[in-house]
Amino acid sequence: MIPIKTTSEIEKMRLAGRAAAQVLDHLASLVEPGRTTGEIDRAAGAMIAKLGGKSAFLGYHRFPGQTCISVNEEVVHGIGGTRRLAYGDIVSIDVGVVLNGWIGDTARTVFCGLVAPETERLCKATQAILMSAISFATAGRRLGDLSAHVEEQALRQGFSVVKEFVGHGVGRQLHEEPQIPNFGRRGSGPKLKAGMTLAIEPMINLGVDAVKVLADKWTVVTADGKPSAHFEHTVLVTNGEPEILTKLI
Repeated sequence: MIPIKTTSEIEKMRLAGRAAAQVLDHLASLVEPGRTTGEIDRAAGAMIAKLGGKSAFLGYHRFPGQTCISVNEEVVHGIGGTRRLAYGDIVSIDVGVVLNGWIGDTARTVFCGLVAPETERLCKATQAILMSAISFATAGRRLGDLSAHVEEQALRQGFSVVKEFVGHGVGRQLHEEPQIPNFGRRGSGPKLKAGMTLAIEPMINLGVDAVKVLADKWTVVTADGKPSAHFEHTVLVTNGEPEILTKLI
């Protein structure tokens, strides 16, 4: 069963989404050579608390971070720590904020200085694919249309999509129905309805699609060590144009 949010619940999700967007924007501004991923994670915890919320990730299945911070070949679920960022790194920051019982979930890949041209192309393409995929989140469309679009656009540009990890519904819980793969078949999957809230998150690799999990049992990396980009928004399905709930106003 895919939850349908009421008008009052949607308004609460707007507030949580706005808080998550504010936190992510602040963390993105902290990405610079020499700063540690742990410093960025601690800054997230402080800002989330200041906004009256809590991290949706900290303690989730024992995850130890306030955010997920993944560098270069790390795809998702990286843990902030002692690693110092270097000039030319890309840093994927994933933020989940619980505010008044509702969750906003958003991610962005940020440049640490200038990056290699092919890596820059990957990141810009992934962000553009997310934004075009969001346009499919309208009532009456099939979820498979959105998923297929992500894969088609990535492959067309010479990239690959991660298949082991997917987007998801979000609301009172961090992971609700439906699962939202970044690959699929048009015309398949559940029919979208107004009031559904979806965390759409392309995870796209410069090289092969295969990934592996490191010894910390969280950090996902590309199998070939090439960079990966990750962008995410929480989106409200409507009868017209979809509403991005994690967009700064």
